[in-house]
Amino acid sequence: MIPNVDPDTIVYLNGDYVRLADAKVSVLDRGFIFGDGIYDVVPAYLGKPFRMDEHLERLERSLKFIQLNTSFTRKDWEKLVLDMLARVGRGRDCFVYLHVTRGPAKRDHPFPEHSTPTIFCMVSPFERPAQAREQGLTAIGVPDLRWLMCHIKSTSLLGNVLARQQAVDAGVDDVVQFRDGFLTEGSAANIWVVKNGVLLAPPRNHLILEGIRYRLLEEIAASAGIPFEARPISAEEVSTADELLISSATKEVLPIVQYDGEPVGNGKPGPIYQALRAGYDERIAQTEGK
Repeated sequence: MIPNVDPDTIVYLNGDYVRLADAKVSVLDRGFIFGDGIYDVVPAYLGKPFRMDEHLERLERSLKFIQLNTSFTRKDWEKLVLDMLARVGRGRDCFVYLHVTRGPAKRDHPFPEHSTPTIFCMVSPFERPAQAREQGLTAIGVPDLRWLMCHIKSTSLLGNVLARQQAVDAGVDDVVQFRDGFLTEGSAANIWVVKNGVLLAPPRNHLILEGIRYRLLEEIAASAGIPFEARPISAEEVSTADELLISSATKEVLPIVQYDGEPVGNGKPGPIYQALRAGYDERIAQTEGK
């Protein structure tokens, strides 16, 4: 077993709830052979899912795009998430990981005529990023070398893995990626730019994965009276930003205070971040209070 992973934790695999140590998948599964699958991550606070509808909508959208059909309805996905939280995540901050592949088949690139999808789900503990909220993160800019369908939440994440390793090798927390001189995203998160009091984000298209926090932060900005624009953002605008932010299910929203070895703004979390952070916390509190 993998070190520091509880082999007795309960996971879901193809209709059964089993110990993690007992969960087995065929070596001919197309997810293993080709990375032919989709995943999503639903965060939960005190065991209650946060923005579950949006996460499941994205899961279904990605499955439809790659023509991966399952027998699951939206109600089935909801039931699976809630069942797993009741079994493993009750009362805890955690995230529910959903993973769907085209299933085992003869190794051949075209879709198999007959295959049974593999559906896997597990719950992992989640610690909110308290220290990073106060101190901020560091990042470097790198070219975006991934494929051109980043809007699909694919299990094929080698490009993201290599990008994150660049951050590790450079001794920073993450990377900020650029394609043809324009901002795309981090290694596994959306990037936000603040300039002259305006919150900026790259446009929603095939070059980024639209994080669930994308629309959430847009909503929070509107509530807080913060102007927002979705448009192409140049590398120069990133390097001269007043604030840089990063958002994802596990990072929530965090400030980047150093970029390419230079301070962002005054090198401390800025006022737009503080306002968005407060709004984010309010919405989590509303979820916890239900």
